[in-house]
Amino acid sequence: MREVKLPISSNQLTLLSMGVAAILWTQAASAAAEDMPSTTLQTITVTANTSVRDKVQEDGVYVEDYTPAQQASHLSDFLNVVPGVTVGGTSTVNQRVRIRGLEDSNLKVTVDGARQEGKLFYHMGDITIDPDLLKQADVAVGNNSVTLGNDALGGAVAFETVDAADLLKPGQKIGAKLKAGYASNNDELLTSATVFGAPSDNVDLLAYYGKRDTSSGEDGEGRELFEDSESESFLLKAGAYVGDDHHVGASFSRTDKEGVFPFRPDFPSRSEPPIPQQVKRDTYTLDHNFNPANSLIDVDTTVYQTETQILRDNGIEAVSGYDWDAKVKTTGVKIENTSVIDTNSGRHKLIAGLEHYKKQSDFYSAEDRTTKLPVSGKDSAKNTSVYLEDQWQMGKLTLTPGVRYDRYEAPEFIAGGKTYDNVVGALAASYEIAPRTQVFASYTELFNGPDLGQTVFNSNGEGVYVNNDLKPEEGYNSEVGVTTTLRDLTIADDALQLSAKYFRSNIENYQQFMRTGSRPGRFGIDCETGAIGGDCQGMFNSDEDYKIDGVELAANYTTRDFGMGLSYSRARSEGDKTGNSIPSVSGSGADSGDRYMVNLDYAANDMVDLGWRSTYVASITDNQGETKPSYDVHDVYVNYSPRQFDGLKATVGVYNLFDETYASHASRLNTADATTTDFEMGRNIKTSLTYQF
Repeated sequence: MREVKLPISSNQLTLLSMGVAAILWTQAASAAAEDMPSTTLQTITVTANTSVRDKVQEDGVYVEDYTPAQQASHLSDFLNVVPGVTVGGTSTVNQRVRIRGLEDSNLKVTVDGARQEGKLFYHMGDITIDPDLLKQADVAVGNNSVTLGNDALGGAVAFETVDAADLLKPGQKIGAKLKAGYASNNDELLTSATVFGAPSDNVDLLAYYGKRDTSSGEDGEGRELFEDSESESFLLKAGAYVGDDHHVGASFSRTDKEGVFPFRPDFPSRSEPPIPQQVKRDTYTLDHNFNPANSLIDVDTTVYQTETQILRDNGIEAVSGYDWDAKVKTTGVKIENTSVIDTNSGRHKLIAGLEHYKKQSDFYSAEDRTTKLPVSGKDSAKNTSVYLEDQWQMGKLTLTPGVRYDRYEAPEFIAGGKTYDNVVGALAASYEIAPRTQVFASYTELFNGPDLGQTVFNSNGEGVYVNNDLKPEEGYNSEVGVTTTLRDLTIADDALQLSAKYFRSNIENYQQFMRTGSRPGRFGIDCETGAIGGDCQGMFNSDEDYKIDGVELAANYTTRDFGMGLSYSRARSEGDKTGNSIPSVSGSGADSGDRYMVNLDYAANDMVDLGWRSTYVASITDNQGETKPSYDVHDVYVNYSPRQFDGLKATVGVYNLFDETYASHASRLNTADATTTDFEMGRNIKTSLTYQF
């Protein structure tokens, strides 16, 4: 049996850790003996309750209600709790959200409503955000509505940062929140401070600063994971009510991470030495809501700009110490109005919207940065969408038809700037067959124009095959299922929520990127004809139509002081000709394995809250014929909020309790060579102290 690695014996814990442990263990015993008042349990997943689309498609994680989210440094720490969602890539610069097996390049990802578009480097993830900035993450599991817009084949993830209104207590004018956290495996130290206030009844302000220092951690076998970094995060927000009908807001958020990472982050142990890199994201938003005293007008407008950048030092002397600069900037505007109309035939909730955005990629090579010449590669794409959806409620029956028009101008390097005009439709229905029990079905057509190429391969057209015949990705997503809520089963006020879904997504003209390289079996594209085999890189359509089938089951039981969540999910893809699954970096296509998850939460009283999470993922055989082994991971955690110190909370969690050695099926795994496998972190003890006043 391997020796249990405790942080005290290896001198890894700081005074913070000892302070948290002292508070917990000296007072938890006496607290547990107290009477059990009513308390708020951790919310594991949250489902809205207004329409078919809201009720069964959108799940979410609220950071303050779920301990792993409060202590998260990686998106997998909390998003994996949503059935159908996995996060691949163990490094924070390599994390990729996957919904039903489709990676974030096929998802709509937003931060405070601002789209995060484009791809920088195919070995790196494109979602750069520190979870400590977030108050919630809403997930559209699958695309079941025209309101999501284009570039959302698999669904959407909407990250929302914290607001002053979330932190202010009734009657409070100004406050602050201080936080410190430590993780034993990689010596990660987080410190953050938030100041918030409401100088008047109509104005609220918030400022946040966080710093996170991380060393290289280890997997369950003690192998180094190669990430040594420092990061800073900023958030500024302001909101104001103007009269009775208008609310305006503005925000700026930044995550800036600088350190030493593997050249290919999904190969954390390859022979290439780690290199200095910097990854950062800036997001600016302006929003306005107009809601006069009538049911026909409720207009939300958001204007935004997001820029994501990677700077790398490949060993060539360059300006500012970096010789490789890739960035993607997205600017856009979205206007959406919601009207509620009561008629003799039922109630209509009409959602009408307009969205326009432009995404642009820029790449500076080593020569550009040393000689200050023009950019080596620059490309862009534009999209304009208009849509209308009607949620029509007729007693127990609800029908939701929708239609959307897209005009998409493709990138020059990928498709010669070709313009695509496309119309898609959707129809959903639900029927209440019994009190609090609904059956539902939906069908949504999909459209996705050719995306920007990977920024690092932009080269002003040199070595690029421009595919003027490239087709957009199209298809459909369909679902059927049932959801029910049962109350007062064993005791008063308990509740059991059950849901079951079966889905099928069909993707035609799947777009694949191909480039030449030195590794065996890698072929480029002929620079003249576009045929496989040559010295050029470019995009082409697969001759396969891929189908993704799967199921998602969930059960959540809650009482006054106890909560339990159970879930099962699976998604598998297959081509209609060869039977192979959708190509992916992980080699497993859309299959992330049969996943079973259990969440337990017990509130002993209003001071002590205990939690346990268990995840089991079955083995799979990928599209290269290699078997990815199963794994079983357990996490435990406890919160303590002493009554005598209002606003103070101490948390201790042990993640990967039994030091499992494993790689997520959503990450790269090579069963023949452990050095090219993206292993997850071994046992990790996290402690944190939060004080709000």
